[in-house]
Amino acid sequence: MRILVYGAGVLGCNLANNLFKAGNDVTLLARGKWAEEIRQNGLHLKLKFKPGESVSRIPIITALKSEDFYDVIFVAFRYTQLDSIIDTLRQNCSGNIVFVGNNVRVPYYASLFPGKNIMFAFCQSAGHREEKRVCGIDLKKITIGSLKGFPPDEEFIHKIFDKTGYKVKIEPNMEDYLLCHAAYVMPIAFACYYTNGNLKKIKGNSDYLNKVIDAIIEAYRAIEKAGHKILPKSDEIYESPKYRKMMMVFFKLMCATSLGKICASDHAMNAIDEMSSLNNDLKEFMNKTDAEYPIWTELEKETHNLLQTRKISL
Repeated sequence: MRILVYGAGVLGCNLANNLFKAGNDVTLLARGKWAEEIRQNGLHLKLKFKPGESVSRIPIITALKSEDFYDVIFVAFRYTQLDSIIDTLRQNCSGNIVFVGNNVRVPYYASLFPGKNIMFAFCQSAGHREEKRVCGIDLKKITIGSLKGFPPDEEFIHKIFDKTGYKVKIEPNMEDYLLCHAAYVMPIAFACYYTNGNLKKIKGNSDYLNKVIDAIIEAYRAIEKAGHKILPKSDEIYESPKYRKMMMVFFKLMCATSLGKICASDHAMNAIDEMSSLNNDLKEFMNKTDAEYPIWTELEKETHNLLQTRKISL
């Protein structure tokens, strides 16, 4: 299968590497010095829980032409960068496009491509990019699907990920899935900014971690109030003591170990623009439902000055 991964950040590099090693005809779109590094020395990946460092000689392009045909294009750009490449994707002749990553405007982006098969996905992959390699964690799990009412082509999806080792979850309602995911990750991002990227500072702060959980619950209430489903289904019990206890155990583990840095703060500290945009879009969504979200607002205010300081120092 001929596949383009459009974007060479942590997510795109892991995805391209896995698809390439499964025997697909994979091309990676990268830019600048990073494109030249991969072209000359290969894509180097150092993944947690795996010995050594892998190297893949994946073909590189720096621009997508209208006549470049691929069976599927995976778009692994940040949420704030998507608008800059829409025209390029619209003009390209390929018919299948998968937007991978955070996105709370799924219907809008799907509407921009009449006649094309548009899907959305989220990979459980995280980390950071260094000068010559990508470091992080890749659980090889992906949730992928389309808009509610437009059943995804399951045979095509399984064909894409054949022999990759991915655990594939096909979700027919990616709008609600990604909406809930954003509502879940934003309070964690607030915690990252509150601690200036060092979540170990709050590993024993149950009061603060309970506020993080409260903020997630506020957003979930707004999502349900607007007629959307809470996904994944395991989060449907978000109002229960069981859910709070489960989240507290997970957050304390994340804050006390390197998982917090790999899975949360690495991305949050390097993608302030994306997190800010997600936050603004989620607040706009909650406002339309007349939802109350005082804890969310409190956490946001506690990070505001730190965010401004962080931006100035970069």
